[in-house]
Amino acid sequence: MVQEAIHLLEISKAGTYIDCTVGYGGHARNILSQLSINGNLIGIDRDKEAIKFCEKKLYAFSNVRFFHSSYSKIGEILSLSKIRKVDGMLLDLGMSSAQIDSKNRGFSYKIDSALDMRYDITQELKASDLINNSSQNELADIIYTYGEERRSRSIARNIHRMRPINSVQNLVEAIRISTPPNKRKKTLARVFQAIRIKVNNELHILEDFLANFYDHLSLGGRIVFICFHSLEDRIVKHGLKRLALGKKMKILTKKPLIPSKEELHMNSRSRSAKLRAAERIL
Repeated sequence: MVQEAIHLLEISKAGTYIDCTVGYGGHARNILSQLSINGNLIGIDRDKEAIKFCEKKLYAFSNVRFFHSSYSKIGEILSLSKIRKVDGMLLDLGMSSAQIDSKNRGFSYKIDSALDMRYDITQELKASDLINNSSQNELADIIYTYGEERRSRSIARNIHRMRPINSVQNLVEAIRISTPPNKRKKTLARVFQAIRIKVNNELHILEDFLANFYDHLSLGGRIVFICFHSLEDRIVKHGLKRLALGKKMKILTKKPLIPSKEELHMNSRSRSAKLRAAERIL
């Protein structure tokens, strides 16, 4: 949903923008193409591989600066950049295809590898650590809370019984024996989502950001979120609504935008995307 995001940001040629989840630079390149030499872009990502890729891909642009960090540290990053406020922020909360298709990151249940699932590989906690060191009840709660999976108790019981779980295939097998065949793909996706969210503390980071981003957005500045599951979309929806009720932000998308048929044809992974946008008015 690149074009929709860029359109809603209403980019000013001399403005300053933050791509809070720069990934492999798709949105960043589009923002930079609309900025003059007087405009600036800051790109943030927890994935060091993504930052290295962007530094090479976008080396021709002198008005972009990248940070290997979390978007929750936006205040520190702006302070280092000697910037008080920005004109727009973009958060694409989905995983990149490079992460999903990686043969050693463990994000996909379709590719056997070590169970890592860290966005930031300098972080100590891996998915295998979480799975092998949590109690059965803790595992069940994680799967239910972050995956909204009804079979969380039986899955957690089988994971606990089959430990140590160190590979994607180990985890897939524990889920397989816990689920009927016709429900298995959705359950696999939910369990992998739940563990990834917990390992990377995704929802708490998003909540912290929603509580603080307003102070760093200029009057008239805009923010765009692209969410890929109901948990994060709900957090964004309620966070923006609170700011709108306080007359601080104007919500620009009464209902979230969803991918067009053309985009779905080109990128089936975008099917669950929902885009929300708002503008600072106070």
